Amino acid sequence: MSAARSVCDLVYSLAEENDFQQVLEICSDAFNGLDYMPVTFHRWLHEPGRLVFIARIKTRVVALESALLVDGGQTVVFQGLRVASDLRGCGIASALQRHITGYIHHHYPQVSAVRLSRGDRPSPQSLVKYRLIAKEAILSLCCEAVDLGRFVTELQSRLSQSDSTPRSPVILTQEQAETLILSDHVVSNLLPGKTIINDWEPLKPMKENLEVLRRRGLTWIIDRETEPTAVSLCTTPYVVPYRHDALHFNINIFGHRLASVCAVFLAQLQALLPSLQGYLVFYTYLDPSLWAGLHRFCENQSSVSFFSDYCEEFVLEKDLATS
Repeated sequence: MSAARSVCDLVYSLAEENDFQQVLEICSDAFNGLDYMPVTFHRWLHEPGRLVFIARIKTRVVALESALLVDGGQTVVFQGLRVASDLRGCGIASALQRHITGYIHHHYPQVSAVRLSRGDRPSPQSLVKYRLIAKEAILSLCCEAVDLGRFVTELQSRLSQSDSTPRSPVILTQEQAETLILSDHVVSNLLPGKTIINDWEPLKPMKENLEVLRRRGLTWIIDRETEPTAVSLCTTPYVVPYRHDALHFNINIFGHRLASVCAVFLAQLQALLPSLQGYLVFYTYLDPSLWAGLHRFCENQSSVSFFSDYCEEFVLEKDLATS
């Protein structure tokens, strides 16, 4: 089937529960076995402010993407783009996004911007349409859950021997976290591009976005109570297809001081330890200038391995009128 024919044959609709099995088929090779769609699809269908779109050719689901209204309804975040492997490169993703943009224009005329996160460096052509507003480096690790305790003990010893060891990190209540993340200190000094990034979901630091963060069940840890130099948020571990017993979780860390970043990273692992079983794959997102330092900090004798090489997350934004 030609690319032009593929796009012309597309039929769009909002996703429904009975689309789940076909959606899984187009996700089968996504993200090296770490695809979140199997555990988020049903939740997304019922999440306030989120629309999940699918594209079909005849009766076959060939693409999916969701649109989440954030920033008090002024911005839409595109998430979850999937295209069937045999039809990639045919223009289906662009056609689906055009359809979603037109739908948003018609039904939500107050929306003025589109925001999204991507794992590939934006091309010059993309940067003509999009503004690059933030970037994070990704450090990925994997291990059996039974080995994580030894890894944590090893890192504790390493951190305690450092001359720049920060004070004991602090786990925040939800109320404390919400107050802190909107504070001038954190917004101006720590957030990348003044953007809260949680698990590839970029949000502006606004009261209107706090409800979105509440839904995520995050664990918030900072390096110190007064004017912290590192703020971290960790997702609840979730099942992924990588292995029959595999769990994945993400830690986003905002800060520019390596010792503080290492301290909150370690504190997040300590907080998770009692609840983890099976095989773990976990990603930590941080300032690119600190990636090498955290990588050195995580070199170990405890059977914890690096899952992949250096990679990055790019947060892009464009005015809806230019779509």
